[in-house]
Amino acid sequence: MKNFDFTDRFQDRHIGPNKEEINEMLSTIGVDSIDKLIDETVPEKIHNQDSLNISEPLSEYQFLKKLKSIASLNKLYKSFLGMGYYGTILPPVIQRNILENPGWYTQYTPYQAEVSQGRLEALINFQTVISELTGMDIANASLLDEATSAAEAMIMLFHARKNKAANRFFVSEECLPQTIDVLKTRSNPLGIELIVGDHKTVELNDNIFGLLVQYPAVSGEIYDYTELFQKAHEKKISTVIAADLMSLTMLMPPSEFGADVVVGTTQRFGVPMGYGGPHAAYFATKDEFKRVMPGRIIGISIDAQGNKAYRMALQTREQHIRREKATSNICTAQALLAIMAGMYAVYHGPKGLKAIAQRIHDLTALLNLGLKNLGYNQSNAYFFDTLKIELGENSSEKINVIKDLALKAKMNLNYFVKNSILISLDETTEFDDVKTLLDIFAKAAGKNMQQLDALSEQIQLSVPAHLERKGSFMQQKVFNSYHSEHEMLRYIKLLEKRDLSLTTSMIPLGSCTMKLNAAAEMLGITWDEFASLHPFIPEDQALGYQTIIKELEKDLSEITGFDAVSLMPNSGAQGEYSGLMVVRQYHISRGDSKRNVVIIPASAHGTNPASAAMAGMKVVVAACDDQGNIDLTDLKKKIDENKDNLAALMVTYPSTHGVFEEEIIEICNMVHASGGLVYMDGANMNAQVGLTSPKRIGADLCHLNLHKTFAIPHGGGGPGVGPIAVNSKLTEFLPSHSVITTGGKNGIHAVAASPWGSANVLVISYAYIKMMGPQGLKHATEAAILNANYIKARLEPYYKVLYTGKRGRVAHELIFDLREFKSSVSVDEEDIAKRLMDYGFHAPTVSFPVHGTIMVEPTESESKAELDRFCDSLISIRKEIKDIEEGKSDLSDNLLKNAPHSARAVTADSWEHPYSREAAAFPAQWTIENKFWPSVGRINNAYGDRNLVCTCEPVSSYANEPAS
Repeated sequence: MKNFDFTDRFQDRHIGPNKEEINEMLSTIGVDSIDKLIDETVPEKIHNQDSLNISEPLSEYQFLKKLKSIASLNKLYKSFLGMGYYGTILPPVIQRNILENPGWYTQYTPYQAEVSQGRLEALINFQTVISELTGMDIANASLLDEATSAAEAMIMLFHARKNKAANRFFVSEECLPQTIDVLKTRSNPLGIELIVGDHKTVELNDNIFGLLVQYPAVSGEIYDYTELFQKAHEKKISTVIAADLMSLTMLMPPSEFGADVVVGTTQRFGVPMGYGGPHAAYFATKDEFKRVMPGRIIGISIDAQGNKAYRMALQTREQHIRREKATSNICTAQALLAIMAGMYAVYHGPKGLKAIAQRIHDLTALLNLGLKNLGYNQSNAYFFDTLKIELGENSSEKINVIKDLALKAKMNLNYFVKNSILISLDETTEFDDVKTLLDIFAKAAGKNMQQLDALSEQIQLSVPAHLERKGSFMQQKVFNSYHSEHEMLRYIKLLEKRDLSLTTSMIPLGSCTMKLNAAAEMLGITWDEFASLHPFIPEDQALGYQTIIKELEKDLSEITGFDAVSLMPNSGAQGEYSGLMVVRQYHISRGDSKRNVVIIPASAHGTNPASAAMAGMKVVVAACDDQGNIDLTDLKKKIDENKDNLAALMVTYPSTHGVFEEEIIEICNMVHASGGLVYMDGANMNAQVGLTSPKRIGADLCHLNLHKTFAIPHGGGGPGVGPIAVNSKLTEFLPSHSVITTGGKNGIHAVAASPWGSANVLVISYAYIKMMGPQGLKHATEAAILNANYIKARLEPYYKVLYTGKRGRVAHELIFDLREFKSSVSVDEEDIAKRLMDYGFHAPTVSFPVHGTIMVEPTESESKAELDRFCDSLISIRKEIKDIEEGKSDLSDNLLKNAPHSARAVTADSWEHPYSREAAAFPAQWTIENKFWPSVGRINNAYGDRNLVCTCEPVSSYANEPAS
């Protein structure tokens, strides 16, 4: 029969090189076939010849049709559940031009600030919004979720405490339950005793180092924490408030209570609920904590020409530098969502935000009046958006009647508090919704509802007068300029054009896997059926999501070879932490709690030792040999020294040095023989899928980076998803959740606020796997290895390749050693990285894992033409270095030392360099045809840290501007 299958295969769109290009590349490499290359790269002992047992690939058309069918299983009810998640209106100008725009979502974390000025400005806007609304001195550029942010506050204050004997942290029982759950997880391994109780009656003492309260409380009540905080500070107890950001436009800022730290989520600033995430959390604190606060901080500095420039500030705080001495393992945060929330504030401005909040409050006050007229006991004396209806003892029958009526009206109310119902309103609530709610309660009471027109005239502010916000906020120019859509659109585009993304060129960052984020994979995340669901709705309203979750867990289990998966961890670092906590619980369950040593190779990413420290583990470092492999003699010595206390080995495979270590099975056997487990860091899984697996190499568990291997975009520094996959003996310990049943039967407490972490973007990885199919996934891995070896073949005549496998091959990434140029002509890895910007490329990973090197990972998605452009650029740069070596170019005033060259510098009236403007700005033909201009020159990092400014300019800086 004639073949009537769709002719357009997704894998052919995803994988860059076509058949003819592959043959040319193989010839350059010096090998006959892909199979031969893989045989020379992947050790035979672990090479899996079997096909993955996952469904056959769908075309884009077929998949999107299937996804529509799955989406229809999700029920679009109105949710009034609150608990940190609210309906919100995402302005279409932000949805279309940021969330759905690859110019924004395919960017990487802004380590190379010169090509990241747009998102850096957007993130400093975000920080300013947080500082303004909370009243705090400094805010970071987002954290993973509110619960994690609260845990980070607890841990920061624990390490910063003056009284080192104090080890208790008090948490109000009126905080969000998922926050308390995560605090239980994070406190235990560090020896912090968590006390959950009534903040109104707690007796503070010298054993308590910090406390956390909710503002407004989970049930909606607005409390005055002034007296509590005064007592706390008298006893040198630090104070944390988890605050609702929208309410802060009307309520007294937490700084005026004397808060030391303020945490929360920005979800209701235009970021869809998405069944729990991703959303940008915030963390704001006093200036005294700026050098120990977690997460990234964006600051203002100057470039080489003295112009203002943004950069990530105080980077020596970060986990990859501090390693096991880190007090946080935060790596990926939620940059894209923070940018959206910041733009929501820019678009609405202070008046618009206050109007939105006032409307929410007025509708809540109207609902309150209606309920009281119906005879219900609404117990919150003061509230912003949440009412608590107390129905008395043994009221389950009354609650069931109301619940049935609400479900018939397609509404979800909050029934999690015994004998009570909570109702939380939000930006999407309409007047008719209030009428429907009151009609439900009227029918349940057997009464008639009063006309709301008359009731609306009785609305009063339900906030204590002394807790009303006084004074202005967000008066900076950026929040008062872009309120028409044209102006907003142009501002967004202005910033976008300053940043290099995958829409410009390949981003060859080693260990980052900047592959294609296909449009078909992205489409579903903004559909209402996926975007609008609250994470705590009944499961039968989220059957579409549950279908995706279960199928994705099954496919990831097959790909890793393991038995079960948890999708809860919402970053790679959180995956590491979650895996180690599962390992810890496994040993405890066997009466082996003394096993607290984790062996980590010296080449490991800095999050590995940081995550181990967060899990209460002692880190022992194993050396690497001259070939970049784990030194087996040193490893055996470290295992023998710690055999009674060995919890696990953390190993990245292929290694961070870009090679498949031949002795990996032997390494795993050595650890198992001493009672330890093997944790595989999945950062380099893009070189494994379909060719081998974590189980096959001998690991017991791993985490995966769905934002690397499985096509979720990096978003300029988040979102990320870091699920863990485990074998059968660890399944029972997978993370549980306090609100929704999930995880293992003896699961550890939650590691994220939401039961399924960043559920909304799981749709992307699900799409990737379903459209690639078993052969497509394998071919992608083969192409990633092919592309890396092609770059090696083209560039090794010019640059030294630091490590290779025993047959001279590299895995999916490789390291070039640049140290010889430093000693000969004072050109270092930073100079080469910055000069690449003039050629239109983002720099590779700089000085990791080896100082004085660059690490390159091309991924499978780049075509031969793009790889050649990149290689030609580095070859041209090598010639520029040779000109310095031969004295043709000045030792200090040359193309590399002055890179990158901005348009402002190149077009300046004065040009005093010994090389031409053309050589500076247009070093290759393609830069003439399609030039990406770095918007600033090389940034002065030291100046930015010495003169730390982390918010937008104050109004006073515009005082002398002429009137327009």
